[in-house]
Amino acid sequence: MLRVAIAALLGALSLTACAQQPSAPAASKGASAPASASAPADGNADQRVRKALQQLDPKFSPDYIGAAPFPGFREVLVGGQVLYVTDDGRYLMQSQPYDIQNKAPVSSAGLLGYRQKLLAKVPQSERIVFAAPNAKYTISVFTDIECGYCRKLHQDIAELNRNGISVEYLAFPRMGLGSQDYTDMISVWCAADRKQALTAAKTGKPVTPKNCTNPVAMQYTLGQQMGVNGTPAIFAPDGTQLGGYVPPAQLKAALERITAGGSR
Repeated sequence: MLRVAIAALLGALSLTACAQQPSAPAASKGASAPASASAPADGNADQRVRKALQQLDPKFSPDYIGAAPFPGFREVLVGGQVLYVTDDGRYLMQSQPYDIQNKAPVSSAGLLGYRQKLLAKVPQSERIVFAAPNAKYTISVFTDIECGYCRKLHQDIAELNRNGISVEYLAFPRMGLGSQDYTDMISVWCAADRKQALTAAKTGKPVTPKNCTNPVAMQYTLGQQMGVNGTPAIFAPDGTQLGGYVPPAQLKAALERITAGGSR
């Protein structure tokens, strides 16, 4: 699988997130998305990159492929990995681009739009929401219940709310579908008080088994389509991935930059 090959070649672990297990099922469905608004579409480059990656995995099917936020590269999202491949299909790298001028991470307009559309598919009723009384910003956070960085972020909820940041959780059981993590997250999403159940689970308390019609598997698949490969994975409303764990002050500053239009 391309996911395994890339993980072996590049080592996709974040220092501020708990990595998804390599054995977790991939969810590449070949969805299409528009190219970046910052550069014209180049179908020939897309095809060259697609063919080059098929040399690593003949079954390669990207969730997204389009112009990168800098010239000479395609931006590719596949199996939870965001990759950058030269337009000639020769060189591949995995790294979060950083805009030195704007002092912020950057993604292409095409990828941001793709992520926005995916996030819009999840109704608020299927999220676990910790709303700020006077919200200025809202973040969507793919989380699981046993990751240390997820628990650390959850301890910041009160401070985030005081800073006007609402937190909307989506499920991403990083141990994979069918794991105990997955079963426990279903129980959390099926609890009468999901906020209380999530908080209790994140403090290490036993999860009371429950079952119901739930969105956990769908949200896990959605996270993979967005490029999530570890938890927590924090997304701004415009589709920008802000990190794994980010301290509240830094998170607020990043959201302020995005709102001011300085994220690209």
